[in-house]
Amino acid sequence: MDPDVLNMFVIAGGTLAIPILAFVASFLLWPSALIRIYYWYWRRALGMQVRYAYYDDYQFCYSYRGRPGYRPSVLMLHGFSAHKDMWLSIVKFLPKNLHLVCVDMPGHEGTTRSSLDDLSISGQTKRIHQFVECIKLNRRPFHLVGTSMGGNVAGVYAAQYPEEISSLTLICPAGLQTSTETNFIKQLKESEHIDRIPLIPSTPEEMADMLKLCSYVRFKVPQQILQGLVDVRIPHNDFYRKLFLEIVDEKSRHSLHENLSKIKAPLQVIWGKQDQVLDVSGADVLAKAIPDCHVYILENCGHTVVVERPRKTAKLILEFLALLHSTENNKKQA
Repeated sequence: MDPDVLNMFVIAGGTLAIPILAFVASFLLWPSALIRIYYWYWRRALGMQVRYAYYDDYQFCYSYRGRPGYRPSVLMLHGFSAHKDMWLSIVKFLPKNLHLVCVDMPGHEGTTRSSLDDLSISGQTKRIHQFVECIKLNRRPFHLVGTSMGGNVAGVYAAQYPEEISSLTLICPAGLQTSTETNFIKQLKESEHIDRIPLIPSTPEEMADMLKLCSYVRFKVPQQILQGLVDVRIPHNDFYRKLFLEIVDEKSRHSLHENLSKIKAPLQVIWGKQDQVLDVSGADVLAKAIPDCHVYILENCGHTVVVERPRKTAKLILEFLALLHSTENNKKQA
């Protein structure tokens, strides 16, 4: 073979080998870095841009897509120990011309974490209102979406700032009083140490247990990825523990329930029937408390509705917004 041709194959082979080796090294040695790259890639692919907003010396980190238009903007609040990128699985199925905003909740990811911050549901609600004012999202009423802890905050926000909310979607929200104990509640009661909180894993085995607790679908997650997920979380576990104790404290535990009578916006509720963290009977509590509440119970789905059923969840949200838009138009024509 011609030496020049041979050299060309060697160079080509080396060029291909470098990214492959880099990927394998990341997977084996730095799985947490691979996870960050994964989120960065999907933000770029879906057109989500990351920005920062400031309220005095407090920093909010958020991602957004689209611009405000004739349809209400959509603000999405994630759950405990998650971050703004958890919504990417749903963003994938939402139209690109819909104005979306996903914010890191207080103390999470790129949003300021302060030992002086009020992490109660009331305190978090005030912070989110500051964020909304910073980016002037409340120039027009917007649609608010919240899941789990974020659902608790979203419901209280709708109660405290009713003029800013055009409609509300709560996905298996926390903060309700129900009579049924879930596996999560039972595990908490059986635990002798407050350090052992099922939602705050510190080993790959505990991470696997948390995934089983939160989802009905059994994801086959490689050990290295489990390790990566743990590595990403461990530096924040002390904060998560402090936050958890705040939101289960008497001051916050039933915040949503205590504010139900003040919610005036049209409400949509989405809940996984097999939720082992927050019992699905909470949907009945909301339906009985709020007139014309639209309830959707998803079969074969756990607490992580956003991850397990993203296409269905996006479809339900869009149908709800379309229904409200149609109803509003009919009222104007009447």
